[in-house]
Amino acid sequence: MAIPSTLMNVFVKINGKQHYLWRAVDQDGEVVDVYLQAKRDGAAAKRFFKRLIRSHGSEPRKIVTDKLRSYGVAHRELMPDVIHSTEQYENNRAEQSHEPTRVIERGMRQFKSMGQAQRFLGAHATVSNLFNLGRHKVCAQHYRDLRISAFTEWDSAVA
Repeated sequence: MAIPSTLMNVFVKINGKQHYLWRAVDQDGEVVDVYLQAKRDGAAAKRFFKRLIRSHGSEPRKIVTDKLRSYGVAHRELMPDVIHSTEQYENNRAEQSHEPTRVIERGMRQFKSMGQAQRFLGAHATVSNLFNLGRHKVCAQHYRDLRISAFTEWDSAVA
C-alpha cells in the first residue's frame, strides 16, 4: 500500500447534521483511508494526520491539500519536514475519489449514523480499490490478470 499523498475532506449529512469525511488518496488514485468527524478544525486535522502516520508507519514525501487552514496547522505540528502543496488543480485526484461516495449517499438517502457511515465508507473504499484497476495504465493481458486476481481475492474474502 502506498503512502498517502493527497488529503481532502467533503461535507456529508448524517441525520440532518453536517459532518466531514476526510479522505487520503495515494499517487495512484487509490483511497488509502477515510475518516468521518464532526468538526473540520485543526484538532480534527491532527487526528486524521496521526491516524495516517500510525497506520502507514512513515510520513509521505509530499502532501497535496486544498487551502483549508486546518491542514497547515496539522502539517506544521506533526510533519514539518514534509512538502505541503496547495496548488490549484493538484488535488483533483482526491476530488474525483469523492464522486462514488456522493452517488452512494444519494442512493441510500443519506447515512443514518456516524458509525454506519464510517464502516460503510471504509469498506467501500477497500472494495473500490480492489476492482477499479486503472485499465488505461496497463496492457490488456496484465489487466485481465489483475481482474482474475481481484475476483480470487473477493471470493476468498466472502467465503
